[in-house]
Amino acid sequence: MKTTRIFLAAITLLMLTSAFTMRKTVTVFMIGDSTMANKDTTGGKQERGWGMMLQQYFKSGVVVDNHAVNGRSSKSFIDEGRWDVVLSKMKPGDYVIIQFGHNDEKPAADRHTDPGTTFDANLRRFVLESRAKGGIPILCNAVVRRNFYRQVDSSVDDESLRNTTYEDEKVNSDTLIDTHGAYLISPKNVARELDVPFIDANRVTHDLEQGMGIEGSRRLHMWFRPGEHPSVPKGRKDNTHYNVYGATVVAGLLAEEISHQVPALKKKMDIKKIKILKKKLK
Repeated sequence: MKTTRIFLAAITLLMLTSAFTMRKTVTVFMIGDSTMANKDTTGGKQERGWGMMLQQYFKSGVVVDNHAVNGRSSKSFIDEGRWDVVLSKMKPGDYVIIQFGHNDEKPAADRHTDPGTTFDANLRRFVLESRAKGGIPILCNAVVRRNFYRQVDSSVDDESLRNTTYEDEKVNSDTLIDTHGAYLISPKNVARELDVPFIDANRVTHDLEQGMGIEGSRRLHMWFRPGEHPSVPKGRKDNTHYNVYGATVVAGLLAEEISHQVPALKKKMDIKKIKILKKKLK
């Protein structure tokens, strides 16, 4: 009888400990486009989204669940039911990092939104529906495109860059030229309106790429000369999507920015690893 009571007590303690552990685990959901998304790594493929590399900057007890998908805008992410999937998994105390803009700019009817109206409305929806589930939203604006040319070709679809091959680039500016316009302002405005933490991902990545210079910043992207890497034998010229190195660096810098804007998450971050990263960048 005594042995039974001890056994039952041990089982109860184990269940309580497990429940406590589960409550201590926080999920950081991510929704966005190809600059954030998980990628196919088979065959040595080098493309990475920064959300794919974020987990390494958190301590145990945080799980990054990346739902960002190539080519999606705030509109198509909702219309395809992807947002509903994230909401169904969200628990009180979880976070959701929201970053759109690259594809909301595109003219296609299934993706296009307008800053100040439909884009802002979608961002508000993400925020308000997250909060209704007890989640904590974090708004980001779009990461910068590596563009040192004053005449921006707005007809180029980011997804088509995967089919490019290496060639010399047109450069007529020493400084990065913005390609996002008012799409950078909407997340900031909605964040201010609804009292949401705002991550200026465009500023962070602009400063990074500008600091590395015209040629140095290629190291962050899917820029490969013919024969440089077996996964892209003909080379590639892609100023939007990150390679392994670029996504790792951007994830670390944005993790640092998140730690400044969301103090509760700073306690769960590997700040030492972020400092080591920044030291290597100097």
